[in-house]
Amino acid sequence: MCGRYYFDVLKSKRLQKLVNLLKEAGINVKTGEVFPNDVTAVINASHQKTQLSGIKWGFEGFRENQLIINARAESVTDKKMFRTPFLTNRCLFPMSGFYEWSPAKDKFYFTYPDDQLIFVGGFIRNEQDGPRSIIMTTEPNQNVSPIHNRMPVLIGEKDIKQWLFDNDFARGLIQHRMPALSVTKVPK
Repeated sequence: MCGRYYFDVLKSKRLQKLVNLLKEAGINVKTGEVFPNDVTAVINASHQKTQLSGIKWGFEGFRENQLIINARAESVTDKKMFRTPFLTNRCLFPMSGFYEWSPAKDKFYFTYPDDQLIFVGGFIRNEQDGPRSIIMTTEPNQNVSPIHNRMPVLIGEKDIKQWLFDNDFARGLIQHRMPALSVTKVPK
C-alpha cells in the first residue's frame, strides 16, 4: 500500500507555499510523483507547536538496502519498531493524492472528490542517517478495496493538531473507516 503519492505544486498553491517555506530553510523536497526514500514534506510536532519539515520517507529495514515505508494501523502499538515513534513523534504527509496498483498491475490515483489536500498519518523515527518517516495504512474503504487491500490512514484537516498531540485521539482515529475518495485509472 501507498508506495507512491503525488505532490502537485502546479495545481495547489498551498503545497507550493509549503515547498517555498522549506526552500527558505534550505530544504528541498520532492514534488510531483513522490517515491520511497525521497525527502518529503511532513507536518510534525515540535515543542507543542506544529512545524513543517523535510524528511526521508522510509525506515531502514532489517536487511541491507531494505526500506520499510508503511506501518499497519492495527498493529502499530504492538511492534517494537513502531510503538515508541507512533506514540511520541507522529506526523502528516500533505499530498494531492496517492497511487495504488491492482493485481493486474493497473495504476489508480485516489483523491478527495473536491480535490482538497489529503493528509496522511505517519510517524518519524531517528536513524543513523537522521530522521525518517513512515506512512500508516489501514483496511481499505469502498473505493480502494476493489483495487488494493490496504490504504493510507487519512486525517481530516480539522484533526491535524489532535493527531499530532493527543495519543488517545490518534489511537482511536486509526480504528475508524476512511472517507470516500475519487478514483481515476492512470493510462499506461
